Amino acid sequence: MKKYLKNFYKYRFLLYEIIRKNVKLQYRDSVLGIFWTFLQPLLTTLVLVFIFGNVFGKSNKGVVNYPIYLLCGRLLFEFYSQSTKRAMRSIRNSASVIKKVYVPKYIYPIANVMSTFVTFAISLSVLLVFIVIYLIKGGETAPHITWYLLLTPVPIIILFMLAIGVGLILSTLNVFFKDVDYLYEVFCLLLFYMTPIVYSVEALKITNKAFKLVLMANPMYSITEMFRDCVLRGQLINPHHLLYALGFAIVTIVVGGIMFYKKQDKFILHI
Repeated sequence: MKKYLKNFYKYRFLLYEIIRKNVKLQYRDSVLGIFWTFLQPLLTTLVLVFIFGNVFGKSNKGVVNYPIYLLCGRLLFEFYSQSTKRAMRSIRNSASVIKKVYVPKYIYPIANVMSTFVTFAISLSVLLVFIVIYLIKGGETAPHITWYLLLTPVPIIILFMLAIGVGLILSTLNVFFKDVDYLYEVFCLLLFYMTPIVYSVEALKITNKAFKLVLMANPMYSITEMFRDCVLRGQLINPHHLLYALGFAIVTIVVGGIMFYKKQDKFILHI
């Protein structure tokens, strides 16, 4: 571990350059450029509110303000989905460099997660705009802003850890099994509907305990609910959500790190 940390520090400038390149390339050929980081979640939220607002937005169970409720889940899920997909393809996409120059290979999936985190941090400004608008508007739909807002980094850090762990696992598997790319696309679609983004678990009134347990076993559920507790409901993070999500993220990083370490020397034979 000490050796890896020293090596990571040694290549910190390369990590920075890869992150900078990824952020610049993401919107290089678009007219609006990085402004899309703000515009995309805004437009997506407006569309989803228009479609699902009349179905799930009228219930007060777990939903203080439906647009903000939806945006909280959407932003977190979009970061998880995009960061893990880019990390998954990072080794194959960097094959030409890996074959010519020695660079610690874990730099590539980690850099892709971190570059996606930069755009995610910028997109949080959309959430801030919504909060300010509804605070000014006031009424029952105003978010409950309290000192617990300072705990917002906690679920974000756990989500970042989860993305790193899943990214390491996927980047390893994708080198040997290209089908993982297609299977993960389907998995992310399923995960989107299994995570309470456009709906709340309370509003669905699920009677099947087994199905409800499956929903709550999803770590994205715990992370999303913790984020909403801080930003929207103004209450302390649920300790059960915290312990479960943190434990899941740590286990994922450990498993991903071990898999990557054991297989990285064989990458060159398959890319």
